[in-house]
Amino acid sequence: MHASQGRSASLGLALASAFAFGGSGVAAKPLIEAGLDPLHVVWLRVAGAALVMLPVAWRHRVLVRSRPILLLGFGLLAVAGVQAFYFAAISRVPVGVALLVEYLAPALVLGWVRFVQRRPVSRGAAVGVVLAVGGLTCVVEIWSGLSFDVVGLLLALGAACCQVGYFVLSDQGSADSAKGVEPPHPVGVIAYGLLIGTVVLTVVARPWGMDWSVLGGSAGMDGTDVPAWLLLVWIVLISTVIAYVTGVISVRLLSPAVAGVVACLEAVIATVLAWVMLGEHLSAPQLIGGSMVLIGAFIAQSATPKTPSGPVASGRGEGHTAGSDRGRAAVEGELSAGRAAT
Repeated sequence: MHASQGRSASLGLALASAFAFGGSGVAAKPLIEAGLDPLHVVWLRVAGAALVMLPVAWRHRVLVRSRPILLLGFGLLAVAGVQAFYFAAISRVPVGVALLVEYLAPALVLGWVRFVQRRPVSRGAAVGVVLAVGGLTCVVEIWSGLSFDVVGLLLALGAACCQVGYFVLSDQGSADSAKGVEPPHPVGVIAYGLLIGTVVLTVVARPWGMDWSVLGGSAGMDGTDVPAWLLLVWIVLISTVIAYVTGVISVRLLSPAVAGVVACLEAVIATVLAWVMLGEHLSAPQLIGGSMVLIGAFIAQSATPKTPSGPVASGRGEGHTAGSDRGRAAVEGELSAGRAAT
């Protein structure tokens, strides 16, 4: 009974995380349309979340000395890179389309494994890649001559590439677990990633030129005016802080396979929310293509060859074998969306 309740609670946390991540684009797009630059919205999101997570960063300050490369990689790629590209993409294309393009990341990881690392991939992995790419052609309606903004699609692809960069970086330190070195706590990695992302985005976005008056007004969501500050609170607290923390906790308790399925729900949730709250309707071929992308991404993710020792960002206090698999799930959970999202 207790085991069943614990699993249900873990699934509940994972679903809550997917819902929180999925709502980031829906809350951010009205702010962008109200006059804020996409980079300024990203800066507000990351800086606000970093401020909330400061106590966590202080608690795990040893990471600055022990894992500087990992923290830099997470801050530059998983936080600043993914979110900047994603928010810039949704300023030009529908939220659901941008997120589905971003879900090519697992397929791109397999490309890195096969052609750069020259490691074999399974037939199932190849099927996943074919499904994801085929689904993407339906999402962007390639038969219409790419009716979507090409720049927007390239920005979404940039978000996917940033996810790949962090996946690759996370495997570079996998030997630490094999040596018996305790891997860093993923929540601590998130906290420092947000701090580093804030520094990077401050230089890039130059928030001192932001039109701060927009936050005192309202933003339109499919004809309904919503206070801009309320959308910002949602992005910072719900779609970043709560999304990351619940995601990390849930993927440490669930198997990687289950965590992967739940993570794919983020794209579904984002698409539905954008449909209901922003009026961004997708056509039947796009919905079918989106399903193919998610199925292909999950197959590719499940079939990705794993190093024997597991990635660097596994949870604290777990056995070696379980830590390897759940650690990979934690890294994948942290990046679900865009993850930053997105």
